[in-house]
Amino acid sequence: MPPLPLWDMTPIFPSLESHLFEVCFQDTLAFIGDLEALFDSENIRRHEGSTLDTALFERIIAAWNETEHWVQLLGSYIACFVTTDAKNDLAKARESQLETRAVALGQLQTRLIAWIGSSDIETLLENSAVARNHEFWVRRAGFLASHQMSEHEENLAASLAPMGLGGWAKLHGTLSALLTAPVVVDGEERVLPMSEIRALASHPNRENRRAAFGSEIEAWKSVAPTMAAALNGIKGFQRETRARRDFSDDVEPTLFANSIDRQTLAAMQNAGVAAFPDFRRYMRAKARALGVERLAWFDLIAPLGGDERAWEWPATETFVAENFGRYSEKLASFARRSFEEKWIDAAPRVGKVGGAYCTEMRAGESRVLMNFDGSFTAVSTLAHELGHAYHNLCLENRTPLQKAIPMTLAETASIFCETLVFEGAVAKADRTEKIALLDNALSRNLQVVVDIHSRFLFESAVFEKRAERDLSENEFCDLMTRAQIETYGDDVAPLHPYMWAVKGHYYGPTFYNYPYTFGLLLALGLYAQYQKAPDAFRAQYDQFLSRCGMADAQTLAREFGFDLRGSEFWESSLNVVRGQIDEFESLVA
Repeated sequence: MPPLPLWDMTPIFPSLESHLFEVCFQDTLAFIGDLEALFDSENIRRHEGSTLDTALFERIIAAWNETEHWVQLLGSYIACFVTTDAKNDLAKARESQLETRAVALGQLQTRLIAWIGSSDIETLLENSAVARNHEFWVRRAGFLASHQMSEHEENLAASLAPMGLGGWAKLHGTLSALLTAPVVVDGEERVLPMSEIRALASHPNRENRRAAFGSEIEAWKSVAPTMAAALNGIKGFQRETRARRDFSDDVEPTLFANSIDRQTLAAMQNAGVAAFPDFRRYMRAKARALGVERLAWFDLIAPLGGDERAWEWPATETFVAENFGRYSEKLASFARRSFEEKWIDAAPRVGKVGGAYCTEMRAGESRVLMNFDGSFTAVSTLAHELGHAYHNLCLENRTPLQKAIPMTLAETASIFCETLVFEGAVAKADRTEKIALLDNALSRNLQVVVDIHSRFLFESAVFEKRAERDLSENEFCDLMTRAQIETYGDDVAPLHPYMWAVKGHYYGPTFYNYPYTFGLLLALGLYAQYQKAPDAFRAQYDQFLSRCGMADAQTLAREFGFDLRGSEFWESSLNVVRGQIDEFESLVA
């Protein structure tokens, strides 16, 4: 394959060593200090029932948004170096320095929420245009204030988080990025980074997939004690702080963070579980197509339809831009801009983290990390991450407080863009190609609906048992296997008992799993709406994306005529998937 693109970070700063970066870095640290001084001089903390001074409130919010802007920019910029080179000591040192100083922001945020949340919010909204522009955030401050520990305890938790939560998460990320293992590919033994070994799960040769899976399991087993220590540390910290904040269980704070309620989560999960028999139909059909009695874990994303086309990067760029153009020229032009301005780092290599992500830089400008392997899955991943980047574009005129997007809504644009690419490919496909494309989509949907529910079950069990003591790596493997059996049934063997070590989701925010299911099903419902009335949809979609941090999910969905608390919407989205399964079964029969 031709060389894969690496991102260009120089438009942001010339380098980590540059004078411009140093000036901005020191200025940002000074902004944090100025904000601390302002909070202290004005006694910004809880004052029950107080009426806030409007001018002071607006001054505080302006300073907060400005400081957050620079902290986010520098944090994203530095993280791009850390995630592409695990041995970049300067980047890791800068990251640690910024995170250590940014602890103060966490402490100030506690005081800010207490100050606003304990005040007369209705009078504040009546008197301040700035408050009305941030109304959703202001009202959320009222809820959060009711679940705060004391100011001293919150400050302590914020101080300990980088060396507790953050430290364990860094350990997991660094160890994963540096992990290598020997694997036999096409009869030749090679030592590969874990990102490349996992990419072999989509190799057309089953023996290569089997060999990669065996090598991967042994590699994770070798670091399992360390990963178990990290996971115990993270879940213990999260559970203790949750209990002290007086939430009823470990899910409750995530519902608020994701701008949904328990009824909405239950409706979505119940619909997903009801669709498990349909996903098992798909897995059995795929097993028949592969000529095996049942799928192994290493068959789940194996390609079908003959030798899958090997995508080269130039063709991928053209294909994505063309299919984005079927929706709008604005979206297509945005994709071309991302290619021309080198926003994307696509080449797998030792020291680079696996998976993919998109991070905002300057307003409307992002960077995308992925590990491109020439499969259509990788093409879909590119479209997915560019969807996140487009969402960032739609948010470019919002303040940091207005664009704090919950995970449930953060996946909407990404999956919408994935669907555009998928539909464009299916439209030109013959029977063999259509089998491959449907399988690609259904394997993704299997991951997002079935596998992610296994992760929810696993994490729920971990929190329950972690209340008693630390868990061993064998106990984590047992809980992981039970969750996979409950969701996949007996249609997959062997399973992957070390997925708890693989997935960085467990080492970050609590229950960082079900929002992906939410995002998939919400995006499928929105895409169906777009197909019914394209012009009307386009007229409001960008505004919907720009407001994702300014209203809860139910309110935003209602604008499109959906009720997220009932079963009808979720069933309609899953019926799209069921239709794909029906067609897939017919084609491979």
